[in-house]
Amino acid sequence: MSMAGNLRKVTSLGGVGGLRKVARLARRRPRVDLSHPARSPLGSSVVNCVTYRDGVRVTARGDLVETVERVRKHREGFVWLGLHEPTDAEFAGIAELFDLHPLAVEDAVEAHQRPKVERYGDTLFAVFKTVCYVEHEQLTATSEVVNTGEIMVFVGHDFVVTVRHGRHGSLGPLREELESDPEQLAKGPSAVLHAIADHVVDDYLIVTDAVQLDIDQVETDVFAGNGARADPGRIYQLKRELLELKRAVVPLSRPLEDLATRPMRAVDPEIQAYFRDVADHLLRAKEQIAAFDELLNSILQAHLAQVTVAQNEDMRKITAWAAIIAVPTMVCGVYGMNFDHMPELHWRYGYGMVIAVISVACLALYRAFRRSGWL
Repeated sequence: MSMAGNLRKVTSLGGVGGLRKVARLARRRPRVDLSHPARSPLGSSVVNCVTYRDGVRVTARGDLVETVERVRKHREGFVWLGLHEPTDAEFAGIAELFDLHPLAVEDAVEAHQRPKVERYGDTLFAVFKTVCYVEHEQLTATSEVVNTGEIMVFVGHDFVVTVRHGRHGSLGPLREELESDPEQLAKGPSAVLHAIADHVVDDYLIVTDAVQLDIDQVETDVFAGNGARADPGRIYQLKRELLELKRAVVPLSRPLEDLATRPMRAVDPEIQAYFRDVADHLLRAKEQIAAFDELLNSILQAHLAQVTVAQNEDMRKITAWAAIIAVPTMVCGVYGMNFDHMPELHWRYGYGMVIAVISVACLALYRAFRRSGWL
């Protein structure tokens, strides 16, 4: 019976006292692989539960409590427990087993937290915002570009508990990658924390590269032949999605700086150098986001300037045609006053002369406006 299968029953019992009752149930259930990056097929919030010793995955024996006691008794290895959107009841037994602080537990269950790192005794609690790029055939004023989630990580001397919120940010591939590097994994739970931070920041860079393609497309449309007719809603939508990305990336700077520089009992000193590398990658993502924000502001201003220029051109054309039409309107208005004594009123060629004068005057105005660029 897998530890994850036992843990599903553990969370429903809500306390350590009931954990041992799982052992009898474990013998009657088939072994289920919970390594898939989705919710457990058993219907629990448990995604996976694995023990590592000297960087190598150890075959599960017994329930979760027995496994944790075995690890603590021999003082070697650690347990990595992965959860996906657990409820209060599901997380109660886990919090008691690993002695997690109630405030950190509340944050892990409720989610919607800013990226941060907090210390509660010997336990480290870290929050990361995950992001993913939402594929779309064509960017519109309502297109979703960036989707966010969260990963909470509890790191102790002999355990790692990860709590994931959102439909993306699976840690399955990351777990496999870590297991392929036993030397790094042997450095303990802080190696898992670094791998998660590095994985999250790498996703930031992937998303920023994808967003840049959308910005390039909008920029091309705005500066195309008829940029004034480009939809400004797309620019505003990109700015809103970029703000969502910014909220995930920018607040993580301080937590990574603390992990890289401040001594922490839960973090191996050898791992701190790796956090500095992650902080460098995060800085690159921050700079890209800041550049994108400035670029979108420039694109929006350029679009508004093009709209203003187009409106001015339209007004000049309307004014020019109004001036041309004013000539026959004026002449016809004068000869429509019906006075008995008016010049050329009874002249045989008066009508033709008036038409000729109107035509010449209109043609002269048209050529003048064309020469000045108003038409």
